[in-house]
Formats: sequence, C-alpha cells, structure tokens
Amino acid sequence: MQSGTGAGIGARAPRKEDARHLKGRAQFVGDIKLAGGWEAAFVRSPLAHARITSITKPEGAEGRVFTAADMADLKPIRCESTLPSYKVSDYPALAQGKVRYVGECIAICIAPTRAEAEDLAEAVLVDLDPLPPIPNVQTALAEGAALLHEDWGDNLFLTTRHDGDLAEPRAKASVVIEREYETARQAMNPMEGKGVLAHWDHKADQLVVYTSTQVPHLIRTGLSECLALDQSEVRVIAPDVGGGFGYKCVLQPEELSVAWVARKVDRPIRWTEDRREHLTAGANTRQHSYKITAYADDEGRLLGLDADIWVDIGAYSVWPFTACLEAAQAGGNLPGPYDLGAYSCRTYSVATNKPGFTPYRGVARPGVCFAMELTMDAIARAVGRDPLEVRCLNLVQGGAMPYTNITGKYYDSGDYPAAAREAARLIDVPAVRARQKAASAEGRYLGLGFASFTEQSAHGTKVFASWGLPLVPGYEQASVKLTPSGTLEVRSGNHSFGQGLETTIAQVACEWLTTSLDQVKVTMGDTGLTPYSTGAYASRGMVMAGGAVSKAAEELARRVRVHGAHLLQCAPEEVEIREGAVTNGLASASFAEIASAWYLHPDRLPDDVNTAGLEVTEGYKPDIDTGVFTYATHAALVEVDPATGRTEILDYVIFEDCGRRVNPLILDGQSYGGAAQGIGTALFEEALYDASAQPLTSTLADYILPGPAELPHFRLGHAETLSPHTRHGIKGVGEGAAIAPAGAIVNAINDALSPLGVELTQIPATPHRVLSAILDARTAQEASA
Repeated sequence: MQSGTGAGIGARAPRKEDARHLKGRAQFVGDIKLAGGWEAAFVRSPLAHARITSITKPEGAEGRVFTAADMADLKPIRCESTLPSYKVSDYPALAQGKVRYVGECIAICIAPTRAEAEDLAEAVLVDLDPLPPIPNVQTALAEGAALLHEDWGDNLFLTTRHDGDLAEPRAKASVVIEREYETARQAMNPMEGKGVLAHWDHKADQLVVYTSTQVPHLIRTGLSECLALDQSEVRVIAPDVGGGFGYKCVLQPEELSVAWVARKVDRPIRWTEDRREHLTAGANTRQHSYKITAYADDEGRLLGLDADIWVDIGAYSVWPFTACLEAAQAGGNLPGPYDLGAYSCRTYSVATNKPGFTPYRGVARPGVCFAMELTMDAIARAVGRDPLEVRCLNLVQGGAMPYTNITGKYYDSGDYPAAAREAARLIDVPAVRARQKAASAEGRYLGLGFASFTEQSAHGTKVFASWGLPLVPGYEQASVKLTPSGTLEVRSGNHSFGQGLETTIAQVACEWLTTSLDQVKVTMGDTGLTPYSTGAYASRGMVMAGGAVSKAAEELARRVRVHGAHLLQCAPEEVEIREGAVTNGLASASFAEIASAWYLHPDRLPDDVNTAGLEVTEGYKPDIDTGVFTYATHAALVEVDPATGRTEILDYVIFEDCGRRVNPLILDGQSYGGAAQGIGTALFEEALYDASAQPLTSTLADYILPGPAELPHFRLGHAETLSPHTRHGIKGVGEGAAIAPAGAIVNAINDALSPLGVELTQIPATPHRVLSAILDARTAQEASA
C-alpha cells in the first residue's frame, strides 16, 4: 500500500454518484430519448389460472399488437438445474396456451406514447376459460389439486432433504420446543420500477438494450439465448438504476418482448413498470412456512433441530437463479450462527398461481432468522433463563473460529457472542428492564428482543454449482487505467444501484494509487465497455469487484513506479507513490508526467520499456469458494398498545462485523436502509391474495411500506474482524441489516405481552394480528380458569 490522500479504504467519503442524483442529472431508463422511439404497454391476465381460447386484436392495429403467436421464433425463458427432482418450467415472454397468474403478459402493444399504448391494450379482447386456482401451498399440495404445469404430475418444483441423526438429541433433551411459523409474501418496491428500452443499432449490427438491471452481462446472455442471437450481437447497458434488492437480477419477460418487438419494427421501444404492475405482476418473495422441533437440555443448550420448510414459489422458475434458490438457502442457513450438533431438514418449493419468486435482499435468511430467533426465545422461556444468556451459550464461540457448521458453512473469523453482548451493552439491558418494570406499573407493555444472524456473502463457483444453477460465477474482472492526462479510469462489469459501489471501488483504487476521488472516473454496467461480471447480488460487489479493482490497481501502481523511477533516474525500489505522484525524496514525477511519457512522448522511456502499458485488467475471487460471513446482533425495544395492537419501536441497536469497512458512511447507510426494509417485513408489508389467487394489495394504499414516522433512530456499533480470505479483509454487508429485524421485533413484542400469555409466530405483526393474539390469549385463559 502507498502513502495516501485520505480517499482510500476507511475514508468516510461522500458518494461520487450523489451529485448527479441530487441535481437531477442522473439518467434512468425513463430519461433516455432516442429518435423515433415508441412506448409499450402490456395486456395482462385478469385471472390467475385459465386457458386462453382466443385473442382478438383491434382493427387497424396491425404491426402494433403482438401475441405469442407472432413470436414463434422467440424461445421461452427456461431455467435448468442439475438438482435431483427439480422440474423445469418454460416461462414464455407472452402467455402461451394458458395463464398462470394475475398480471401475466398476454400481448404487447406499442404506440408513440404510453397513453396510446395503454388505450390499445384496453381494446385487445382476450377470451379466457377459467381453471381451478391454486392460491397457496395448502391448495397446491392437496390431494387431487389442479396442476399448474400438467406434465409435472404435481405442484412441486423441488424437494430437498438434509438427513441428520436426531436419535441422541431426542433421548437427551429435557426441553422440546415445537412451533409453526409463517412469513408473509412481499414485493420489493425499489424506487424505480423495472424498465427496458431496446433498439437495433445498424452501424454496430447489434441489439442495444438499456435496462434497469443489477446484472447486465447476465441479461445479455439470457437475451441472446432466447432471441437466438450471438452474444456479440447484443449489447446491454444498465444506466442509473433506482434500487434493485434482487428484483432486477433476473431476466424479465418484458425485457424479451420489448427486445423482440424493437427488432421486428426497427424502431426504439420502451416499457417502464408502474407501481400497480410491480405490486400485482412483479416478482414476489419471502413467503415461507416452518414446522420446527428443537431439542435442548435444561440449561437451554440446543442439541438438535428438526424442520420442514415450505416456500410458495409462484408460477415459474426465474432465470438464472431458478425457483429453488430460496428453499435451498433456507434449509442451508436455518442453523445460522449457532453451534448445532444434529440437524434434519426438508424443504418444499411449491408452485402456485402467483408471480415467480425472485431473490430478495437476504435471500431466505430473514425467514430463517425469524424462525430460529423465535425458537431461541422459546427455549429460554422454557428453561427460565434470559434470552441473551441462552443465545451466548449456543452461538459459535470466538475461540472456535474458523468453524464449519452442520450444513457445511465455513465461518472464517469473528466472535458471535461478543457481538450479542455488545448489542446488549449498547441498548443497556439493566436500564431497559427497569424501564419495563416501571411501565408495567403504569399498565403499559414494553418488551426487549434480540436476533443474531450470519450473512453468507460473495459465495462463489462451487457453492453456486452445488445449487445446480444454469450459470455459475467465476473470476470477477475489472480494469484500471491511467489516462493520458494522469487521471484514473476504473471499469467494472458489476453495477451500482444505490449501494454506493461507484464510490467504494474508486476508494480501493485510491488505496493503491493515492489520487483523490475526483480524479477517478468509474464506468460500470455496460457490456460493450466493461470486463465480464455476473453482476451485483449476494453481497458480492465489494468483495468481488473491489477485489478485482484492487488487484488491477496494485499492478498498475507497480508499472507506474517503474516508469516514474526511470523519469527520476533511480531504481523502482527507491520510489513511492504519494498523492498522485511517484516520489524519491524531494524529487517527484506526477501521474500526468508519467502518462504523458507513455502516451505522447515515448522517447523519454527506455527502449526495453514494458509494453504492457498503463491499462490493467485483472480477475479475482477469494481463495475460498464458500463465501465470507458477516454477522450481527440486533436489539429492539418496543411498546405495544394492548387496546389497538399497535407496536412502537422505542430503541433499535445494530452491532455488526463486516470485516474491513471500506467506507463507514456508506456502510451506515446500508445498515439504515436494510433495517428499514426489515421493519417493513416485521410490521407492515404483506402481499395478500384471495381464494381465487387475485392480488388484494395492488396499490400503496393497500401494501403498506414503513415511512419516517414508523422508523426509529438506529444506533450502530461495529467490530472489524478481517477475513483472511479476501483482499483487505473485506466481507459483504449489503443484505445483512434486512435479515434480523423481524426476529428482534417479534421477540420484543412477545416479551412485552408475556404477562398476557401472548406468543406471536407470524409476520408481519400488524395491529390486527397482535390484537387478535391478545384476544385469543384472554379467551384461552378464561377457558382454563
């Protein structure tokens, strides 16, 4: 590492990208103007399950309305997997034969304006013959259930098993906890919905697709496969992207339709998703059901765990992550940070008449954390011990690191009990208990809850291959270049969509080359300009893209030292890089002078100069493929109004360890945003469907998101245990804070309402659910009196 400018790793640098966003100069898909461009609207199914008997286009709409029959040369999205028992589902860009969820695309209509395109869509007549709906897991698995995909013979995408021997825990356990937990279906709701703009570039002989995505190189692969184009004939550009959360890391049917039509009519075509489309037809997530039996001794030590997990997947398998990633992650991550001797688990990925399941921030772990953390509190109550004590007893101890858990997760570093104790210290448990006692005397109900978790980040080739996915990440690549004027250009195929990656990878380059951030230009998300990357997901951006930039910048720094040393007439080992220059004592050669010598005045360099130049591309992945594990404990103090069921969060503490903090300011923002989403999961967000699989939450008046009035002042604490397997000891952190809030908050609600005999086991803990639980507990107490 070199002497720096304070802009490198560890600096609380403001985000480079914020200037254009705050001044209205960002460019999203909806902002791009292309000559001759038209807008698209979709005819969407009003029924969840039905045969398509006819589609009638309005007169005079030739060349402006397209159905699946017009797109015979367009292949469906088909997501293969090598996992045993996995069943493939063809996901057509436009419905073929029948529809399988409300909002499924049936036809695409184009016109000069969106309003005209929507009017045209209203004029298309679709005749549907209703089929029995499959609104939930219970209906899907019932004997004689209708079939979503007739050739399967049932409604299961996949069943997995982890068969552990529970005979000894059953024999030794003095405490047996049996619980059933439910988590709600959610929609991601990024600020910007999906959007795609496609046109054929005749000069380049390419289909150019601007799309709001986290994974531009993957989308190029998917588009080329379905459109039967060579990948060199497809260029995907992700402009500014207004949030993703996983929703924008899969190939969307709308992307396929728009791309096909743009090529067909030879004009730019754009579609942008509105909020109703997102809530009804966009990918859904997080709907789990758990049946758990935990075996513990009389101290509360967890001896074994037996679990069944059902995931309501929806109608189709998304590409490239399949319908089964969620359940696979749930089964593999349920033990979490705990030292567990025996484990048995079965997972069921169930097909229903709902939009397909997409990975969402935390992928399965908010659900498994909720289930596991409520189980830990139930064990604590059963043995009469403090929940924090029981957690610390069962968490993997710091001295046991590195540690491989019961499902093969490799925890390389950290101290999980220390994080739990720090969270307890920050929230001041003795003061909280005193406050709780005083409130009880006033007839008020305060409660304290904890939740601990691990977040597997930047997991790699072998892990993804073991899940049987059709596309497996390998080495992340990045380029770093010294320009002729002496500034730096960084190119990464990863992408930034709000997580600040544009700034943090620039900081990594600055760590080696010591320039200021305003001297670093970052280009991301354009398959025509950037090295290959599978993109931004699974908290991999900083570990993978940052690691690749670090390798490239380190090599570039070496070359700059060699050239600079020649200009200073000394040996390379006699110089150092300081503040954007190569120095030897009081003598220096600026980056601009070095670049000028290479690009413009090569006569100043020796005849045997290294011809590799001042542009470096490097590939990187950690030296382990299992991923590196961030971890944290959340603590929540709440007050519950027993008359209304309303929960107010009075205090909220997060103590986390994500290895080296590249930019503490951005990290804090990630934690605030993730925790806010987790509070939505805990208390507010629920995509509801009726018995006909009709969505009931199609507007933001029905689907409730937390706002400033519902969010607490978050208090953060950090440890910094460096990973021994990544460059700079960095661990991924983007998903972490969204994982624990449901467990911490519902444990706090249950603690508050324990005098009433209430134990909630379902989220969101809405006022209606809380009040119903209070009334049910009173009824049960009266019945037993």
